[in-house]
Amino acid sequence: MAKANQKRKTGKREETNEKLTLQDSLNNDILLKLKQAQSALIQEEEKQKLEAEERKREERRLKEKNMSFEELLNKSSMDWKKFK
Repeated sequence: MAKANQKRKTGKREETNEKLTLQDSLNNDILLKLKQAQSALIQEEEKQKLEAEERKREERRLKEKNMSFEELLNKSSMDWKKFK
């Protein structure tokens, strides 16, 4: 019976250890630093997305700027036969 009681007690200890979160086990300073690092990474990711968008816009603008007359004519939706 003593062994059975010990198993029950150790089972309860394991359950309480599982309920502890990472936040509980970390020091507040470390947790604060991790949150700051996370926010910095999110800001950096947003900055990279904006830069990529800007780069794509610039590439489209340059591509359109360098189109030949034939490419512009083919791209146009107007029916040029009406104006002959």
